[in-house]
Amino acid sequence: MIDARLLLALDGDGLDLPPEGTIAVFHPPLDADLPGIDKDRVQIIQGFKPDYDAWAARGYDVVRNVKDRYAACIVCLPRAKNEARALIADACEVCDGIVVVDGQKTDGVDSILREMRTRVTVRGPISKAHGKMFWISEPAAEFFADWKQGPSLTDGGFWTAPGVFSADGVDLASALLVDALPENLGAEVADLGAGWGFLSAHALTRETVKKIYLVEAGHMALECARRNVTDERAEFLWEDATTWEPPHRMDAVIMNPPFHIGRAAEPQIGQAFVAAAARILSPQGKLWMVANRHLPYEAELKTRFVHVEEIGGDARFKLFHAARPLRKRR
Repeated sequence: MIDARLLLALDGDGLDLPPEGTIAVFHPPLDADLPGIDKDRVQIIQGFKPDYDAWAARGYDVVRNVKDRYAACIVCLPRAKNEARALIADACEVCDGIVVVDGQKTDGVDSILREMRTRVTVRGPISKAHGKMFWISEPAAEFFADWKQGPSLTDGGFWTAPGVFSADGVDLASALLVDALPENLGAEVADLGAGWGFLSAHALTRETVKKIYLVEAGHMALECARRNVTDERAEFLWEDATTWEPPHRMDAVIMNPPFHIGRAAEPQIGQAFVAAAARILSPQGKLWMVANRHLPYEAELKTRFVHVEEIGGDARFKLFHAARPLRKRR
């Protein structure tokens, strides 16, 4: 991955990082070691809470957003092209030296390289481990100003941003779930993996709701949710939903849990959400959940709740209602 390309680039293939100053690394993969760079000079830019916490646990300085100017920047490309462009624009804006771009072929690095070559002189590339690394040696903020993107208002009337789940429109699974929510949700509700706030906005139309906690690991998604959900009953929490500890037990949990980090489906993520819901609900609390039909959540639900029923859906999605969470004996 990036480690092999970084070593090759620094070891005689033309990449000369400045000897002093802070080096910002945008969204590095969790398994990266960043060889050849002194840890004390690195600041990790990471807005995804589990990854933020993991890098901090390794002793790195980690921030959600850029804080200052940097002697050099390294951008690790995400899968979403618009998000990749935005990160490159951010790096160029705050960097006084070299801006390095690294990515896998499966994440579109070749396409980004072609686009950047039409705007600036690009050094490299280094090709290794099914990816590429290349860099800009001259200041380039003006050439990528049009790539900058933050929260913006869509034609549908909601705020979203590149890299946020369902950025281009309302997710069909979430739309199914809001139609199935009861009028009486209870007073205290948690929206686990709240995204840009679609489920919470609809839950707040229920008069029984006195407080809703939007728990979201993606900082940009949460910033969008703040714009979409302006009800004073909403509280916004930048947290990993699978480990979040509420101030007290919830009456209801609503969720459309994520099921992948990369390209492959990883049902254990959604299963962890189910376990978290059972943990934070009151003894009479209820879960309302939607999932892709092919994902195996039934066994986990039955392990965690006394009552589980499928309450609808369509060919692609299934809706669940679960009640009376089971507590593990100490």
